[in-house]
Amino acid sequence: MRPIPSDPAQDEHGLGGVHIKYLRHCPRQLWLYMRGYRPEAGSDLVAFGEAVDDTTFTRRRDIDLGEARIDWVTTGAVVHETKSSRAHSPAHDAQVRHYCLLLERRGVNVRGGVIHYPLTRRTVDVPWNDDARDQAEDTETEARAVIAATTPPERLDRAACRGCSYLDYCWVT
Repeated sequence: MRPIPSDPAQDEHGLGGVHIKYLRHCPRQLWLYMRGYRPEAGSDLVAFGEAVDDTTFTRRRDIDLGEARIDWVTTGAVVHETKSSRAHSPAHDAQVRHYCLLLERRGVNVRGGVIHYPLTRRTVDVPWNDDARDQAEDTETEARAVIAATTPPERLDRAACRGCSYLDYCWVT
């Protein structure tokens, strides 16, 4: 495990998929994560997600980019991501677009991505084109701004926080 940067905005390791996912789920979650608050280790939902990841698509190999870990990439440079949720989320799309951007920066001619939802046996295609690239770059800029902020972003409405491992931090009275 790499150390938590003393200045999160200057993290030389770059942004990984978790940063993008947290930004899209809740900017406050990203801000707290970058400052070392990591309640995910005790979360049953996180443990469930890891179990789903460990028991599905077992013949594939993770691609470790340093700052990010892609579930797998198939021939023709299609990024694949497995999710334990039953519902599609814009955060999932943003994460796959981010992986496409990271691969493209390494000289890979990326074709797109696929999000797998094994609990519902569904997949969602994520296109990779100029618009997707622009979205991925804008998301990186937005994540860096959240990370650099000196105060945490506002919390979401409580209803949006159901199941979040950061719930106690944000809603303690």
